Amino acid sequence: MSTENINYPVAERLQALSESATIAMAVKARELQDQGHHVIKLNLGEPDFPTPENVQKAAIKAIEDGKHFSYSPVPGYPELRQGIADKLKKDNSLDYKPEDIVVSTGAKQSIANVLLSLVNPGEEVIIFTPYWVTYIEQVKLAGGKAVLVEGGIENDFKVTPEQLKAAITDKTKAIMFSSPCNPTGSVFTKEELGALAEVIKAHKNIFVISDEIYEYINFGGQHASMAEFADIKDRVVIINGFSKGFAMTGWRVGYIAAPTWIAKACNKLQGQFTSGTCSIAQRAALAAITGDRAATDQMAEAYLRRRNLVKGLLDEIDGIKTNEPKGAFYIFPDISAFFGKSNGETTINNSYDFAMYLLQDAHVSVVDGGAFGAPNCIRISFAASDEELKEAIVRIKNSLEKLK
Repeated sequence: MSTENINYPVAERLQALSESATIAMAVKARELQDQGHHVIKLNLGEPDFPTPENVQKAAIKAIEDGKHFSYSPVPGYPELRQGIADKLKKDNSLDYKPEDIVVSTGAKQSIANVLLSLVNPGEEVIIFTPYWVTYIEQVKLAGGKAVLVEGGIENDFKVTPEQLKAAITDKTKAIMFSSPCNPTGSVFTKEELGALAEVIKAHKNIFVISDEIYEYINFGGQHASMAEFADIKDRVVIINGFSKGFAMTGWRVGYIAAPTWIAKACNKLQGQFTSGTCSIAQRAALAAITGDRAATDQMAEAYLRRRNLVKGLLDEIDGIKTNEPKGAFYIFPDISAFFGKSNGETTINNSYDFAMYLLQDAHVSVVDGGAFGAPNCIRISFAASDEELKEAIVRIKNSLEKLK
């Protein structure tokens, strides 16, 4: 019997959620590839470099030493939390204790822990737009209301203090953003963050969730964190992890640094969801955060070269408008000039149509900007080889020339 049209009684909270657009595009790209097409995948935010050798060796040693059969502490091994605290002091001049750190199964779980620990049903969370696709869905899970504040391409996709001030209401509980940003690659300077902090410090009951997962992929110099501002540090939660800077996406290790009471709340919540993160992955993460960072720096150099390559090639295509990403490994071009155009079979009405057209015609997978709250744009990941990137942009240009 077919079950295709049966409405199963899943919980309402699940019905309200959208499927991850980045994962959905990956599935469609895989289907084309299975049909024998050479698809260039520029949709997923995944480093194309191997995990550094010292990190791999630490995991192997952990297995050989028998660190694989006992549950790990819910908030993470003490030595890893101490290593993270030491990193925050060394790299960011921020003082945190191990009890302020909670290690989770990726930064995505870290964000969920914080939102579920802080946000009550009906409370508002201001999200800077464009945003990472999961933010708005996790706010829904917490029962909160997402309030979107848009930073346009003319301002490098950054929200201004005036915009933030206008968005705050008596229901605002938190503000959430990433810097370096996924999907735009934009990076807030310390001065820009300071201006935002001036707005926030007047509102004593508002918290900041600062996603800094791309910290080490920063083309403009020293990374700046909202937690650097003493007036609001006791209301800032840093989200970070190992996936991007250390090419450890599959290891699933993220963490928060937060006021102790928030860390305790997240620890309590995590104890009922997943308990502690994989013991072997934690040993690998400890090696990453305490070891030599040469591999990370080399990856960042490669991403900068690729950014310059991709931006230069995209700027040669009429109708595509770009900013210059200052970090991460994405570029987020405005492609709205192609709306209403057609190749005779397909008409481009929005960024989803645009992304699907490129997948079907050019066999290049990107993600439509609507998933990030910016329906005039697409996200292109340049976490791919120079050769693939060159070929992808040639294919994109040839496909767009068919649109009239």
